[in-house]
Amino acid sequence: MASFVKAAKASELKSGDARVVEIEGKTYALFNVEGKFYSIDNTCVHRGGPLGEGFLDGTVVTCPWHAWQYEVTTGACKTNPTVAVACHATKVEGDDVLISV
Repeated sequence: MASFVKAAKASELKSGDARVVEIEGKTYALFNVEGKFYSIDNTCVHRGGPLGEGFLDGTVVTCPWHAWQYEVTTGACKTNPTVAVACHATKVEGDDVLISV
């Protein structure tokens, strides 16, 4: 059963921000889209680029290595619709952003 683990402070991520977080040895990409938080696997399926270091435009993140794009709300790849990255439930409790792991 998945459990929620603290990933960041909500007050530290402004709208439009992205961040790489490590939880229990795994890295996740965390995004603030107009006050709503989303998390996907941090590794781009193309060449392993760090999605949490990418450019966020609305709900689409662009990998900083080769410009592959992903929908942060679902993990769907816009560049190659046959692949995706895992999407992880998030919630906010107080000022803590929690990710389901």
